[in-house]
Amino acid sequence: MANERVVQTADRTIGSRQLAALLPAEVLARPGYRSLADAVRTLILDGRIALHVRLPAERELAEAVGASRATVSSAYDLLRESGYVRSRRGSGTWTELPDGHAPVGAHALLGAGGYNADGDPGIDLAIAAMGAPGDSLTEALAWAATRLPAVSRTPGYHPFGLPDLRTAVADRFTRRGLPTRPEQILITSGAQQAFALVVSLLCRAGDRVVTENPTYANALDALRHARLRTASIAVSDAGWDMEIAESTLRQTVPRLAYVIPDFQNPTGALMPPEQRLRLLAATRRTGTWLVVDETIADIALDVPAPPPLASLAPRGGADHVVTIGSLSKTHWGGLRVGWIRATAKMIAELTAVRVTTDMTGSVLDQLVALPLLDNMERSLPERLAHLRVQRSALVDSLQRHTPEWSWRLPPGGLSLWVDLGEPVSSALAERARAGGVHIGRGARFGVDPGTFEHRLRIPYSLPADLLDEGVRRLAAAFHEGVPLAPAVERPHWVA
Repeated sequence: MANERVVQTADRTIGSRQLAALLPAEVLARPGYRSLADAVRTLILDGRIALHVRLPAERELAEAVGASRATVSSAYDLLRESGYVRSRRGSGTWTELPDGHAPVGAHALLGAGGYNADGDPGIDLAIAAMGAPGDSLTEALAWAATRLPAVSRTPGYHPFGLPDLRTAVADRFTRRGLPTRPEQILITSGAQQAFALVVSLLCRAGDRVVTENPTYANALDALRHARLRTASIAVSDAGWDMEIAESTLRQTVPRLAYVIPDFQNPTGALMPPEQRLRLLAATRRTGTWLVVDETIADIALDVPAPPPLASLAPRGGADHVVTIGSLSKTHWGGLRVGWIRATAKMIAELTAVRVTTDMTGSVLDQLVALPLLDNMERSLPERLAHLRVQRSALVDSLQRHTPEWSWRLPPGGLSLWVDLGEPVSSALAERARAGGVHIGRGARFGVDPGTFEHRLRIPYSLPADLLDEGVRRLAAAFHEGVPLAPAVERPHWVA
């Protein structure tokens, strides 16, 4: 039945067959109550079963997994005792998290750049971004300096962005396979502003949106700030389950769907072309705006950089797609230049929204961005080569210091999505912070607060020696004699 494929529907229920399909083969082969409870707990922590979802009745799940009802009943008992489900007579059994897992808020500064008690400036593993390309940035600044006198004689207000930069961004989309005119481009102060503008224009409080789970933490914060209702599509180490994605879209009919198909943040997964086509078709059927975040699309380490998702749509079939990007990950986060690619009509509407809070972007930043964007094909390969070396260094350090942790090597992106093997991410992040390491705990990337407590996002954007020292300190915190326990976390910001 179609509804058996739905992880969360309008009444937030997971079918017995769907739950059985998510269980590991070894659990289905010998469904003992402890292994069944452990598997369900892992699915909850991994965000593959959302919070506050009703689990199947004991008899139905027993039939689906080929176990006795007593086995399922005992598994549910274990989950209740450990706080991962709750039951009410006549209402069923619902997923939740134990006390102490839920974060206390969404915004607090990490404190990166501060010092610990020993005067150590610390190692920042919460920011998945590279430093600026020194020579290229110096040359770009010199180039911009010669043009600044001319533009400084004008008022300096360019709500749509500098015309030359709009043309350069449009030309790059065209070279990548998506024909684009300058009037289809809005220059923004980074991709985060671009996303916030799109959400502000397209959504109203209470609207339903769909995101991947896990996904970019700051995008989730923007959705929460807009008071939107969020449904999710799980992204596992194996990638996207497009049948679940299609069912979720069909059942929830969201106003907007936000995806990162290119080296997804934080998992690093790359969406295959056939799944992109299915996503385009599914969102078009449901009348859903599809917001594609390409911020990391050029960080292709083992495969060619993918073409824009919208370029795969048949002619006229991508008007519902809004693409955002920036120079923050390829060049420098301190250069606040991003963009939105959409229909010319939507760009005009987005600009009208933009001027209510930000009349124009920095002209100087946009001048500096022009030569950087024009030279990207020549300058980026060297930076990617450094990232490959740093990724290998991080893997070597993890294998040496924390052999019990596991991860999937991503084909691109800026970080590893590391499985700690137990739900202690927030407690480890707190302990590591005392040792001078700032890290993006897994729960920051989950749609449901407290999920992904067994994960850390560890970027490989720092030099090899700092990565090794950071992992050494993480390992020391993890292996410290006092057992790690779930804690009330101090929320952190990440990038």
